[in-house]
Parts: sequence; structure tokens; C-alpha cells
Amino acid sequence: MEFVDVEEARKRSGLRLVVVGGVPSPWGEAAKGILHVKKLAYCAVRLTPGNAAIAEWTRQESAPVAMYEDEAPRGGWAEILLLAERLEPGVRLVPEDPAQRAELFGLAHEICGEMGLGWCRRLQGVARPLEGDESVGFPKPIAAYLGAKYGYRPGIGAEADARVQQVLGLLAARLQDQRRAGSDYYLGDRLSALDIYSATFMALFAPLPPEHCAMPDALRTAFETKDEATDRALDPILLEHRDRIYAEHLALPLEL
Repeated sequence: MEFVDVEEARKRSGLRLVVVGGVPSPWGEAAKGILHVKKLAYCAVRLTPGNAAIAEWTRQESAPVAMYEDEAPRGGWAEILLLAERLEPGVRLVPEDPAQRAELFGLAHEICGEMGLGWCRRLQGVARPLEGDESVGFPKPIAAYLGAKYGYRPGIGAEADARVQQVLGLLAARLQDQRRAGSDYYLGDRLSALDIYSATFMALFAPLPPEHCAMPDALRTAFETKDEATDRALDPILLEHRDRIYAEHLALPLEL
């Protein structure tokens, strides 16, 4: 991966990826992880707020966005995954079996999709500061920005708490079932995109240590903020799986 500015990226052909810079945004880290496992060459552009050139090029003000040749921008997690599958079909991260494929996309939506694990974890981080408790979660200016992006409304914090705990429990139970069956992976006995999503989204609860993930202290503190119920739901098997997937399949330290 090579970081370039947007003007240089627009001149190039092939695969380009716009990502959030400076923090381990799990959607972007998952996209980078998928491309790393597939050994797909690409250049990356760090998203900067208010950058009109990036917004005009990608037709959105968020990241990640995959740009391939002159094709339409791909900003959804599933769109990026399916593009990577097309560009490097020799390293499959989506099972060919239709039942397992449906399982992958269903569970991945629970992690990556609207009101999924990542979405609701963001709402956990903005609800309390926006409702007057600035001792936890994101600094208020960041909370206000993220709140608008993720649909914050008064009272949604309790709904987000319940969804986070529910999905963490779902994922932990799946890994425990797989461990009893003799597998370290979510599906069958091999790596899939689901393992990458789970590993990268754990950053929202316990970021990798500073030597592997350099990020501002205030944001690290916000990422690590948890309540007692979320702590109980964060089964150690989820972080054990995260550490194994990074050690065996993904690149460290993170390039942010």
C-alpha cells in the first residue's frame, strides 16, 4: 500500500482506496485487510474533512471508498468485498457454498451494517457526551460529527447498548461452537472475510497496543470506553480470535 494525495490517485489506473486517516476505523481496516490477504496492489488516499476534490471524485464524504479504473465508486462494505473477490478470485474470502455464503453476509451485516456492531458502538460513543456526560465517549465536537453521521437521537443510547451486547454475544457463541468443532475460524476451517471483519471491528472495544496501532490518546480512550454490560458481553474469545487473525493473516503495525 502506498499513500498518495487525491490528485495523484485520480491520475492513476487500477485500484485506489480512500480511507480515514489517523485512527483504526474498522470499515477501512477491514477493506485494507481484505486487499492485503489477496495481495492486491493499490494506492490509498487519506480522507480529509471538507476536501471537495475527494467528495467530487468519490461522490460521498465518507470512507472507505474503493475506486477501480473508471467504474462507479464502491463505498459499502459488501461492494468492496465483492470487488476484491472479482479482482483476485484465486484467494477466496467468500465461500462458494451458497449456505455458507448466506451465513457470511448475514453475520457480516450484523458487524458492518446499519445498526450493526460498528454502527451501534459509534452511537455508544456519542450518546453520553451529547446528553451531558463528557467524561466518557468521544470529545463533544467529534461526538456531534459522528452523531449526525450515525443518526443519533435522544434515547438511542439504550438501543445501541442492547444491540452491541446482542451482537457480541452472537459472535462469541459462534466462535465457541467453532472451537468445539476444532476450528479457529467463523466458517469451516479456513479464513473468510468474516474473520477479518470481526478482528478489525474489535478495535472499537480494545484497540491494538500503541506499537501496533498509533492513535491519539483521546481517541484511544474513547474507543476503550465500556459499561459493565458491554464488558461482560466482550468475551475473551473475541480478542483471542482478533490477535490470532492479525498474527497469522494481517499486516502489523497498522498503516494509518
